[in-house]
Amino acid sequence: MSRRCALPMLLAPVLAAAALSAAHAQGGFPARPLTMVVPLPAGGTADLLCRLAADKMGGVLGQQVVIDNRPGGAGGRVGTESVLRSAPDGYTLLCAPQLNFSITHLLFSKAAFDTRAMEPVSVLASYPLTVLGRANLPANTLAEFIAYARANPDKANYGHQGKGNTGHLLGELLMIKGNFRMTEIPYRGSAPAINDLLAGSIEIVPDYLLANKANIDAGKLKFLATGSRARLKEYPNVATIAETLPGVYADTWMAVAAPPGTPKDIARKLSDAIGQGFRTPDVQARIRALEAEPLGSTPEEMREMIRLSEQLWAPVVENAKITID
Repeated sequence: MSRRCALPMLLAPVLAAAALSAAHAQGGFPARPLTMVVPLPAGGTADLLCRLAADKMGGVLGQQVVIDNRPGGAGGRVGTESVLRSAPDGYTLLCAPQLNFSITHLLFSKAAFDTRAMEPVSVLASYPLTVLGRANLPANTLAEFIAYARANPDKANYGHQGKGNTGHLLGELLMIKGNFRMTEIPYRGSAPAINDLLAGSIEIVPDYLLANKANIDAGKLKFLATGSRARLKEYPNVATIAETLPGVYADTWMAVAAPPGTPKDIARKLSDAIGQGFRTPDVQARIRALEAEPLGSTPEEMREMIRLSEQLWAPVVENAKITID
């Protein structure tokens, strides 16, 4: 037998063994603890949902999932970029809000910060934005506030959590669809915006329900509207935004994604683990206690939700000329 013929025969067992080893390694994923980066401070609905996902995913996979809170940079840029640069092996994941996945390429147009290549894993849960007003606001509903703003354009203003955040975008969307103007007042987070709302120095803040329930129930804030598709069971007298501005819905969702290039079978395994944990009655009850709707989606469903998010918010970003340097 010639050496030319013998070489492939000699290499064949080696290549087969290598292929078998690679398949076994991938089939044995995960073989060590995982890290879930959250580009937000600890605490709050978003962080709690990520921690719940990490706990349930780890239980199903048989490996610990460590939460790494990395706040910093507009739009959670510090934590998000760290995952974008991570190895595409499924061991480092991002758990972040909706906008991190759908419009960063528009908001950060001058920087190489684009999450569209990330591998979707699962949307954990969704929860609506709400429109909150100061206690002495001369309006009790969104419709009444729009009428007030049209009559008093110099007095109407809104606070939000920061440039490019959901509260900012919803404020702009309300003005576009409602044909009125407000003065935008940006803050560094929800807490200072809500503090000024409680003090009566601004008119409204688009924000989330959970952190504001106590002040709403105590009459310190007015609950003008909810961005959900139906009225909330706990507040049946509060109209949806769409009842005043047809077709306008506003929510956010928390989701998990992997670095670009992560094998789809690994993303699927991670997604299945989250879905299995999130389908249990106790987990669903815990999520609903956070005023959120449990999902535990597939990667394909998450990709579609990203598309719909971009479809909703991209025109607002472009119309309002919102950019972050």
